[in-house]
Amino acid sequence: MTTDAGPAAERVQGVGARDGDDLRGEAAGTAAVEAAVALGEGLVDAWGSWGPNMTPDARQVAFISDRSGTPQLWIQDVVLDGLQPPARHLALSPDPVVSVRWAADSRWLACEVATDGGVRTAVWVVRPDGSDARRIAGDAGQHAELGPWTRSGHRFVVTFPGSAAGQPTRSYLADPATGRLDDLASGELIHVLDVSLEERFIVLRDGERGQQFVVVVDRLTDEDFSALPHGATGSTDVALLRPAPDDHTGPVYVYLASDVGLPRRQLIGLPFGPNGWRGEPRTLAARDDAELEFVDSDDAGRLLLLVWNVAGSSELELFDTATLARTPIAGLPGLVAADPVLSRDGSSVVLGVQGPERPRELWHLDTTTHAWTRVTSAPPLPQRALVVPTLETFVGRDGLPLTGWLYRVAGNTGPGPAALSLHGGPEAQERPTFDPQHQALAAAGVTVFAPNIRGSSGFGRDFVHADDLNRRYDAFSDVLACAEHLVHTGIADAARIAVTGRSYGGYLTLASLAFSPGVFAAGIDICGMSDLVSFYRDSEPWIAAAAVSKYGHPERERALLEDLSPLAFADRIDVPLLVVHGEHDTNVPVSESRRVVAALRLLGGPVEYLELEGEGHAFRRADSRKRLLRAMLRFLTSHLSATTVGRPASP
Repeated sequence: MTTDAGPAAERVQGVGARDGDDLRGEAAGTAAVEAAVALGEGLVDAWGSWGPNMTPDARQVAFISDRSGTPQLWIQDVVLDGLQPPARHLALSPDPVVSVRWAADSRWLACEVATDGGVRTAVWVVRPDGSDARRIAGDAGQHAELGPWTRSGHRFVVTFPGSAAGQPTRSYLADPATGRLDDLASGELIHVLDVSLEERFIVLRDGERGQQFVVVVDRLTDEDFSALPHGATGSTDVALLRPAPDDHTGPVYVYLASDVGLPRRQLIGLPFGPNGWRGEPRTLAARDDAELEFVDSDDAGRLLLLVWNVAGSSELELFDTATLARTPIAGLPGLVAADPVLSRDGSSVVLGVQGPERPRELWHLDTTTHAWTRVTSAPPLPQRALVVPTLETFVGRDGLPLTGWLYRVAGNTGPGPAALSLHGGPEAQERPTFDPQHQALAAAGVTVFAPNIRGSSGFGRDFVHADDLNRRYDAFSDVLACAEHLVHTGIADAARIAVTGRSYGGYLTLASLAFSPGVFAAGIDICGMSDLVSFYRDSEPWIAAAAVSKYGHPERERALLEDLSPLAFADRIDVPLLVVHGEHDTNVPVSESRRVVAALRLLGGPVEYLELEGEGHAFRRADSRKRLLRAMLRFLTSHLSATTVGRPASP
């Protein structure tokens, strides 16, 4: 079953070939569904703002916003005692902007841009007035990643992952004015997490997913040491180099948000200095009910901002590194916070905030008064009440506690149609964020259940590793437990449950239909893997190399990968399936979808395919998200109606 789906003009059939992603005029286009389409499109148009970075005086903030329909770079003054001024667009390229970092001297902005909207990115620089915009690294055939600025603001890190299997990843210090790249570090899968003020020390992460280690490098002596225990599983996303607190002996401190060898992600501190001196790492802040998700620090290393993930919601604390005192911050204007930035003097915080009823907005926090001020706002939302999801708790078939967010249809008092929505990763986490798809489906009469099955982040190290390698079968079982929960609680009609998901969630969708036929009435696979062997062969080399710890080695564990691949069992998929993929996806290559669609068509299966032009693994353009939303609504309302379901399902 390795047949390709053919030329592009022939591939886009089913949904795309007849503009079937538009519900208006379709048989399923009842007034309620048409209203749900209008609601969903209006919510997609409710642009957001995210990824902030600010000047040292915290008077200006740069951020990403899709208010033009595509994520772009914007800059705005921060006013705390009056109306916020309008934001200014800094034009770089028509391609989506992924991230922005402002130099410590305020003279430059460095940005990561998705080349052609795909997975590979390029690094650009621009002056705050919009002048001197140019690409520093990366093009259509080369992937370049943006790292941190030095604390002086004169240079920043650019990283080039190996372009072929076995090639090393190389990091450089880039001069924004000249474009000069100076060697900084090399390794297998390295990411430079921070650079010290004088550029002597760097802290970098290396290793496969969930099996990472963190190393501090002294560039002057060319020596390094491990900041965390070797051989322990876990991950580290944040590490900061700062002056040590006054009451500690080391001249430098590294602060890490890590769960390496720990039950949950915690704040770890490690003092060290020149001539090989270093202290012992110790836990500075931990919670039994939450994971540390974000950390930032002022320049002096005296104040840290901590953002905790509590079952999907966010809580903030300020941490005094000298006294170890922790001060909770109340009044977060939304359920979920992201991308916090603490000013260099520690007086201000800017971060993104969102919730089920509000898109992503930027807010300012005064660290002394704890007063909140809105920095950006979103456009008016459609005049319709949105669903605030409830957190459901249940257990897997082996008794493992699981949770999920339930978007129940308003006024639903009995079993009805429902859709499981499976997130990607698998290390991602479903959270109560602003989600037009969930809201539109609920408005159309389809209850949405978005679970966090084993392998999800936010629930401890053991949970995130509970689906590694041959434990993948247990994750399949969790999907079935989700359907059983909906039926046993009277929420869903067992004959009218669909399974949907994107990326890893799309893979789970295919696996659920192929390995457990008879459970689900329909499925939607969005950019999911269909064959783990070909995924390793065709994905970006640095993505494939990092995935070995999660899925298995493409040679040593090939038999496992073949057994876990839904494509080989496509003949068991006997319910309607919608497959969606971005044409420029090289993370999960678009061939993964084309091949399963071709296989199902040869078998005569009921499959539809929508390929989104100009999109990669993430669908960043508003027009693409609207097409996807219309396709999902048409497909699910059609195949989950009481008159179209042909046989009962039995979870």
